[in-house]
Amino acid sequence: MRTGEPLPAVGDVLAALATGVWHWDTADGQVTVDSEAARLLGLSGGPATLTEAQARACLHPVDWNEITGVVQLAVAEGTLAEVRIRIMDERGRVIRTVRSRSKPSYDPQRKSFQLTGTLQEVTEPPPGTPSGRTAVTGDWRRSREAFLLDAGRALAEARSTEEVLRVAAGLSMPGFSPDGLAVFGVTGDRLTIIGHHGQQPGDEDPFSHMSLETDYPAAEVVRTGRAVYLSSPEHYKGRYPVTWPLARYFGRQSWAFLPLTVAGRTMGAWMAAFAHPVVFTPDERSVLTTVARMLAQALSRAGVAESERELTDGLQRSMLPTLGPQIPGMSVAARYVPTGGGLQVGGDWYDMIPLPGGTSRTESGAGRFALVIGDVQGHDVRAAGLMGQLRIALRAYASEGHRPDAVLSRAARFLHGMTYEDPESTDLRFATCLYVEVDPGTGILEIARAGHPDPAIRMADGTVLTRPTAGGLPLGIDPDADYPTTRLVLEPGETMLLCTDGLIETGGHDLETGWKRIRAILEAAHQGDLEELADALVQGVHGPSSHHTTGPLADRREDDIAVLLLHRQADRAGDDIARGRGGALRHPVRRTMLTVAQAEPERIAVARHQLRELLHDWTSPDQVDSAVLLLSELLTNVLVHTDADALLLAEVRGEPGTRRMHVEVTDPSDDLPHKRRPGELASSGRGLVLIEMLADVWGVDPRGEGKSIWFELYEADADNT
Repeated sequence: MRTGEPLPAVGDVLAALATGVWHWDTADGQVTVDSEAARLLGLSGGPATLTEAQARACLHPVDWNEITGVVQLAVAEGTLAEVRIRIMDERGRVIRTVRSRSKPSYDPQRKSFQLTGTLQEVTEPPPGTPSGRTAVTGDWRRSREAFLLDAGRALAEARSTEEVLRVAAGLSMPGFSPDGLAVFGVTGDRLTIIGHHGQQPGDEDPFSHMSLETDYPAAEVVRTGRAVYLSSPEHYKGRYPVTWPLARYFGRQSWAFLPLTVAGRTMGAWMAAFAHPVVFTPDERSVLTTVARMLAQALSRAGVAESERELTDGLQRSMLPTLGPQIPGMSVAARYVPTGGGLQVGGDWYDMIPLPGGTSRTESGAGRFALVIGDVQGHDVRAAGLMGQLRIALRAYASEGHRPDAVLSRAARFLHGMTYEDPESTDLRFATCLYVEVDPGTGILEIARAGHPDPAIRMADGTVLTRPTAGGLPLGIDPDADYPTTRLVLEPGETMLLCTDGLIETGGHDLETGWKRIRAILEAAHQGDLEELADALVQGVHGPSSHHTTGPLADRREDDIAVLLLHRQADRAGDDIARGRGGALRHPVRRTMLTVAQAEPERIAVARHQLRELLHDWTSPDQVDSAVLLLSELLTNVLVHTDADALLLAEVRGEPGTRRMHVEVTDPSDDLPHKRRPGELASSGRGLVLIEMLADVWGVDPRGEGKSIWFELYEADADNT
C-alpha cells in the first residue's frame, strides 16, 4: 500500500489474515459470526446467527466448559479472555484448533456478559515437539488437567493447615512451577504469614503484621479481592516502589498474588514467586486461579477442623478429671482417646473420687477412694453431655458415703429419668459402668458392675487374669436394677486394668480375641512405670498416643477408649515374704479368689477358667486337667449338698519347675464329707475318691462356722507324668 492511500476496510484485513469475528450476548443467548468465523467453526453458508446450543455443538465439550471460567477471570482482572478451542465435526472428530481472543464486559443490570472477539486457526505442534511455557494446547492441556486433578485430590485429603501448606509447597505446575510460596492471612487490619516455602526461616519477619493499607501486592489483593501479576522486576518496582526493596532481596523474576476467597469473602492471599520470567498468559492465570481457589477451600476446611478439634479437646478435657494426689502405697494412670467420628467427642469417661473416711466399710477407712470407668452409648455431643451429667451424679452419690451397689442403683435411676421420662423422645441412651471402691491400706476392692467389661489383674509375676464380678443391667434401662458387690484383694505388686470396650474390640476383634491381645501386651510389659504400661496398651491397639490423643490418629479411631490402671506397690513386708532365708528373691505368690453362689451354678465354669488362667505356664498339662476336674467336683459338692455359697481360693507358690498348687473350697456347712464306695451306675459319691487318686496331698479343715476342703499338686515334668 502506497503512502497516502486510504486504509483498507477492517473486514478485508481480517479476511486476509484468515481471522473471523464473532459476538456473544449471554442475555439473549445468541452468537453472531461472520463468514470466516463460520468457516472456522465448520459451518457453510456465510455469516450466521447461532443459538448457544448450536455454537456449543461445534466445540469440544471440555473446551466449552472452560470458556465460562476464562471469561469470568478476564472480567475480574480486566484483561483479555484468550482460550484455545478444538472444533468438532458431526462425527465427533477434531478438525482444527482455533484461538479465540475477546474483551468481555459485564452488565450488572442484565446480569449478563457481552463479548466481541476474533477467531483464528492455530497449528498444533507435531507429537514430541516441546511447546514451551506460553503455548497451551495439546499435550500441555492434558498435563494441566491431570495436574489440577492431582492437586485437587491432594488438597482435599489434607486434614490440617500444616498438611495443606506442605501439599501447596509440593505442587509442580506444568511448565511454570514457582520456587517460592507464601500464604497470607488476615488478623484485624493486618496481614499475617500462615506459612511459606522457598525462603529461609526468619525471612518472613518484614511481611508479618503488615498493615492492609501498605503499598504491598498481598495487601492490595486482600483489599480488592483481585489478583496481581508482576511479570518482571521492573514491573514490580514501578507499581510498588515502597515495598520493592523487600522483594528485591529474594532475587525473583516474576510474581503472582492471588486472593484466597471462600463464600465471597477474601480470607487471605497466596503468593507464587518465580526464579524465571513468566508472561502469565490467560491459561497460566487460569491454572493459578484454580489452584488458589482449591487452596482457599482446603485452608478453610482445615481451619474449621482444627477449631473443632480444639473445641473437642477442651470439652473432653473439662469433663475428664485430673488424677488426685499421690496415694501412699498405690499409683494410678489413665488414658482417654476419642473416636474419629463427628466432633470426636463421645461417652467414655473415667474418674477418681476421694471418699469420706468416716463411712468406711472396709478394714481401713483412711484414704479410701473410688475408681469409676464407663461408656454412655453413642459418639456425639449428646453422649458427651450425658456422660458429664452422669459423672457429676456418681461423684455426688459416692461423696455421700454410699456403698458401690447403692451408688450404681442411684445412678441407674438418675440416667433413666434423664433419657426415658420424655414420652416423645426417640433418643434413648444407656451407659455401662464399673465402680471400684479401694482401700489402699489393705488392697481390698469392692466392685459393682453395670454391663461393663470385667477388670483384669496383672500379677506380680506377669500372669494376667480377668476377674469375673457380679453385675447388673447397664445404667438407665431399669430404674430398679440391683448391682451386687464383689470383693477382691489387690495384692502387693499387682496391677488392675479397667477399660471400655473400645480398647478390647477395636480392629475387628470381639471380646475374646480382644482380651487375648490385651493379655499379651500386659504379659510382655516389664514391671516398671505405670505410665509406660498405659502407653503400651494404647499403642498396641492404635499406635502412639498421648494422655488425650487428637489429630489424624484420633480421626481414625473406631470407638472411644478409656483406660484406668491401679498398681499396688510391694511394701517392705511384702518384700520379706517374697524373700527366703539369706535374702534370695523368691518367686511371688500367685493367687485368685472367687465366690460361686447357689443361685449361679454357671459360675463353676468361670471358676474352672480362672484356675486354667492361673496355671497358664504350669509344666504338666495333665496336672492342670486334674486340678480343674477336682475343683469342679468340690464346687459341685457344695452346691448340691448344702444351701450355702462356695468360696474358691487358689494359690501357686515357688520357683517354676518346683512349684506347689494349693486349691481350697470353703463353705459355711459344718457337715464333713466322707468317702463312699459308689457302684458302677451311681451318679455321685466319687469326689473324695478322685481327690485321693489325683492329688498329692489333700485334707478337710473345720473353720468354726463351716469347713474347708483343699488339695495340693506339686509341679512335675510333662515328660514324667
